[in-house]
Amino acid sequence: MKPHVFVAMPFGIKPGHDGAPIDFNRIYDDYLVPALAAAGLEAFRVEQELRAGDIRTDLFQELLLADLVVADLTLDDPNVWYELGVRHALRAHGVILVQWPRPAQPFDRYTEHKLHYRLKDGRPDPATLAEDRAALTRMAEAALQAWQDRQRSPVYSLLPHLREPDWKTLLPGVRNAFTVACEEWMRRMAVARQNGRAGDILVLADEMPTRALRIEARHAAGEVLLKLRHHDFALEQFEAVLALDAGYKPARERKAVCLGRLGRLEEAREWVRRLSETYPHDAGVWALSGRIETDNWVSRWWRDGASAAELRGAAESEDAALAEAIEPYRKAFVIDPAHHCSGVKALMLLRLRRHLGGDGEPAPIDDLVGGVRWAALSAQERNPQDCRARASHAALCLLVEPLETVCRAYGATAAAANGDWIALASSRQTLCLLRDLEFRPRETAAALGIIDREIARSTPPLQPRRVFLFSGHMIDAPDRASPRFPPDKEGIAARRIAAALDALGAGPGDLALAQGASGGDLLFLEACKVRGVRLQLMLPFAEPAFIERSVRPATDGARWCARYRALRAGLPDAPRTMPAELGPLPRISPTAWMDPYERCNRWLLYTALALGIDRVHFLCLWNGDGGDGSGGTAHMYEEVRRRTGRVTWIDARTL
Repeated sequence: MKPHVFVAMPFGIKPGHDGAPIDFNRIYDDYLVPALAAAGLEAFRVEQELRAGDIRTDLFQELLLADLVVADLTLDDPNVWYELGVRHALRAHGVILVQWPRPAQPFDRYTEHKLHYRLKDGRPDPATLAEDRAALTRMAEAALQAWQDRQRSPVYSLLPHLREPDWKTLLPGVRNAFTVACEEWMRRMAVARQNGRAGDILVLADEMPTRALRIEARHAAGEVLLKLRHHDFALEQFEAVLALDAGYKPARERKAVCLGRLGRLEEAREWVRRLSETYPHDAGVWALSGRIETDNWVSRWWRDGASAAELRGAAESEDAALAEAIEPYRKAFVIDPAHHCSGVKALMLLRLRRHLGGDGEPAPIDDLVGGVRWAALSAQERNPQDCRARASHAALCLLVEPLETVCRAYGATAAAANGDWIALASSRQTLCLLRDLEFRPRETAAALGIIDREIARSTPPLQPRRVFLFSGHMIDAPDRASPRFPPDKEGIAARRIAAALDALGAGPGDLALAQGASGGDLLFLEACKVRGVRLQLMLPFAEPAFIERSVRPATDGARWCARYRALRAGLPDAPRTMPAELGPLPRISPTAWMDPYERCNRWLLYTALALGIDRVHFLCLWNGDGGDGSGGTAHMYEEVRRRTGRVTWIDARTL
């Protein structure tokens, strides 16, 4: 979706300061809208004149949430000045001032950065219109790119400690079309988060018309991907957030985590250093530093396949790196004693250091025990369902309590997780570290057994060996003017698809993602089913509508419908339908909606990538036509080729 621009300006034909009429509707239609569209922006203005202060709910919401506001100051219009003042008061960025120049103007010092356009007979001057449009396009592009570099609002410039309100607090109290749509978007985002469906979140992020909502959606997708340990794709999302808002603290923190997990240690340290300069008394930032240093310490001694004795011996030689990990966690807990996660991490690393023969004075350990116990138990009292607080308390028990207490604490943690495989896996990772270092072996083994039993009862996130993503032409309908996939080419196409899957070793443990249209989709899915590949159909319409629109229209449509139903009957997973999962099609203009097939292709692509970029292989039955837009076959081909190079193109022209 295009970013929104709210235009504050007079309406209709009004007398200028010299009395000559000015047609502001023509200025909007001929100058502003084309110039902003060239910058990739969609313009909006209210449809009728309003008295000063009579701001409708829709106008107010657009004024505050739009990515940019363009204010035309040609006349001393009280509505325009009022709207500009509201924007300046509540948003720090994103204002462009334009006007037809006149000898004297109000607030001349303040409006010195305005952009002039030229008129002839009260309308945009045809002789200079192209030049004026280009200037506005450049300014709009620069305003978006320099969003974080400049504060356009004089209010925020003069009051440097003033902070913008969160976008959710700017939603009007009166329900309107925007707030209803926003509530529905947030509901779908919550469902996608709960189900761990980063692909859904990424589609929703693409469709947000305002910067604030795109930031939230991209960050949510990154969080899901980070939990699923797809650190490379998660990093892309956090970097996308920072491209929109370079100062967004949660994304800055998460980028550092991703860099650390990807082994880019020096970059991660630099990100944390910058964060600590900006937030020197933030416990979360210091905990992040501890996390990165802990990853570094573990990476220095852990080796796959090594025995516990070998790992312990290697870890004993890395005392300096371990000390570097302890201090940030200790500092985080000192800054915020309620930060129980940092406290237990500091205590655990101190106990491990002592266990490995390093400096382990008992006094700091004893001091931490009481503080961590209080912090974890207090958090549980505030929220009995707080799984993280229970996990912190269980880890504390493992460090200092007898076996029976350890078993009770980990039993409570497993129950609080309520089948959350990711939370359980996080506890298991810590326990495996302690097991590898032979720390309190009886207690660690008992805790690990409890967590492993709970993991066995839970449903892990889908982690296929490989993901085969497919896009292909439908079999030609009887009335198709120019053949693209004629029915007599079905057999050779089926053999080419089967041969491609065989060459890739497709089989059990793999996942196939496709629509189910007659032609390439069904041929691919049938071939995957024969090879034991798990199938997931993702449809742009509710299933009955999809059959009527994408299966039945083919030549010999009844036979293709029967094949679809036969395939569908044997699926362990029902087809996912776009209207049910993502909601109605977004509007891309006042009279047009997004193409459903393009949206579904983006949904397929993002879902595949969210399962692990390094797992994705794209197959397509395609004639090479690049005119199907973002999310079409050409786009999918280029995206996968750019990321992994794993593409197989069956050229439909060679069948």
